Amino acid sequence: MTNTIGVVCTLSAMPKVDLEEVVHVEDTHITVRGYRRRTTIPSGVFKFMGLKNGDVIRWVATRDGTVYIKKLDEGVE
Repeated sequence: MTNTIGVVCTLSAMPKVDLEEVVHVEDTHITVRGYRRRTTIPSGVFKFMGLKNGDVIRWVATRDGTVYIKKLDEGVE
């Protein structure tokens, strides 16, 4: 795998995950229209994160292809 941001992991290249720690797995599609890229947060993840309308989530991509998503606390930017 190339060490650049934006690399998509194949199933065989996915980081090792302790299955005891997994609470939800679901796939979604991406829609690209012009400069916009959109995806849906799966309902199970939405509920698990306690998200509601207007919440802000932060996306952090690392060079190894891992992406972290975190709900920001109100007032934090």
